[in-house]
Amino acid sequence: MPILLRPAAESDLPILYQQQLDPEATAMAAFPSRDEEAFYAHARKIMANKSVIFKVIVYNSHVAGSVGSWVDGNKREIGYWLGKGFWGKGIATQAVEKFLFIVKKRPLYAHVAKHNIRSKRVLEKNGFKVIQEDWYNNPAGDVVEEFLLRLDRGK
Repeated sequence: MPILLRPAAESDLPILYQQQLDPEATAMAAFPSRDEEAFYAHARKIMANKSVIFKVIVYNSHVAGSVGSWVDGNKREIGYWLGKGFWGKGIATQAVEKFLFIVKKRPLYAHVAKHNIRSKRVLEKNGFKVIQEDWYNNPAGDVVEEFLLRLDRGK
């Protein structure tokens, strides 16, 4: 079934908040969930920022997750989150593919925790290439080994 990307709305935030609480999902992303107040503050800040492109992924009339792009330093980056109940259906791959028609800027960068092989594969299916291996300390203070990927050409 095809997915739809649409602008994120305030009414989507409760679903997105619940999705980011899943312990298995946060382990895969290597990024801790936010408490409710911090989550809503961050989401509203993203939605108000005109340089951020933030879409909700809709699958079979349900909010399956989100995909976004922002500028970090002089690089435009992409990231996405899919609720655990929607994993393994090709939704993330399809969402990134559709999103790449919206975000025209190249190169485009993505960071993926090394242990998150499925997310790395989603990006590779969409033309991203690993350009670097690195690490960072996430907000919980954990050291996370990651891949930095880059997409050089448009879709």
